[in-house]
Amino acid sequence: MTTRIRGLLLTDHVVEVPLDHADPGGPAIEVFAREVVDADRAGDDLPWLLFLQGGPGGKSPRPGSGVGDAWVRHAALTHRVLLLDQRGTGRSTPITARTVAQIGGGGPGDLGDLGLAAYLRHFRADAIVDDDEVLRGRLAGGRPWATLGQSYGGFVTMTYLSRAPQGLRACYVTGGLPGLTATADDVYARTFPRIARKNAEFRGRHPGDAQRLRAIADHLEEHDVRLPDGDRLTARRLRTLGTVFGMSDGYDRVHWLLEEAWHGAELADGFRHAVMGLTGWVDTPLGALQEYTYGQPGMAPTAWAAQRAIEQRPEFAADADPLLLTGETMFPWMFEEIAALRPFRGAAELLAAYDDWPALYDLDRLAANEVPVAAVVYFDDMYVDAELSLDTAARVGNVRSWVTNEWEHDGLRADAGRILPRLIEMAQG
Repeated sequence: MTTRIRGLLLTDHVVEVPLDHADPGGPAIEVFAREVVDADRAGDDLPWLLFLQGGPGGKSPRPGSGVGDAWVRHAALTHRVLLLDQRGTGRSTPITARTVAQIGGGGPGDLGDLGLAAYLRHFRADAIVDDDEVLRGRLAGGRPWATLGQSYGGFVTMTYLSRAPQGLRACYVTGGLPGLTATADDVYARTFPRIARKNAEFRGRHPGDAQRLRAIADHLEEHDVRLPDGDRLTARRLRTLGTVFGMSDGYDRVHWLLEEAWHGAELADGFRHAVMGLTGWVDTPLGALQEYTYGQPGMAPTAWAAQRAIEQRPEFAADADPLLLTGETMFPWMFEEIAALRPFRGAAELLAAYDDWPALYDLDRLAANEVPVAAVVYFDDMYVDAELSLDTAARVGNVRSWVTNEWEHDGLRADAGRILPRLIEMAQG
């Protein structure tokens, strides 16, 4: 299907791929991608640019929605942009509490927790790359294309360079160079100090909010407060609002939410609804399962690394003063308290205990890489550690890095006209 929105020509593509690319005759899933090009250049032979979204579990932007899509309009002037919904997201056989009812979680034909965990193991970066290669053959005639990897999309980029570098002519990465040998424990040991600093910056910008946050948390400890979907709002779920602190508007979003939290002696309906949306994981359970994306051969099971890390940091205790919000950190209690995650609880435990993961990165191939890679590293990034990113840049051949603290993790969304053009220039030398 082809549509036109505000000067952009959009063409939808759906391909069927194996759930397990090592078993092409086995079960299949659908992968969706949307081709975007400036309408005035639709007939031109433009180079392809594959967008790899962050997450894991995030779908690609929808042009015209105004949500992080301004860069698409810029890129569509010079490229045929392919906005991929990575497997399990958006329109690519999505994984949600409802859609997995036939696979695990108690639905008809239920395979149980073991079956669901086995299913979910096929939704990591290696499978995404194999899907991309199918799309490249179908849509680009097998010609190499460029990729733009935002956040987790940069992790996928390193896997792409490890598995199929022949499919790539250039790679652009925004806030997403992973630690190639970092364990989940390594990642969270670095993450929590950054989250603590973000909390301090938040209090500096909005000094009254520490008191507001404590008052709400105390109220939740003393009262049974329900969200519109029936979930109980607990203090620890409230604290996950800090997930947005790494974005350019994160502090202000939380501030305005806290400012309007009360309606008399009760928490306001609008506050409850907003908190439900921000902490519900309704269409992004893969994001809540993200620790399994760090598993590699020879590594111990991830085993809820964020939970172990927070227990070692007294400043994050529930009774600490000031009370700190947490970040993009996932805990086992989430799979008990959050409705959209409950069907995944047993599978999440199995994935946390799993230790037979295939390799995501080929260190020798990456060291010999010849594909031009240009990466912006956000020095103050809350989600992706800058030091690990720069270590990776030094290990991978033909990488040029741009280190800046001008933007937060969403720099591509916040300043579409500057970041991608500069990365393209860097890759071209």
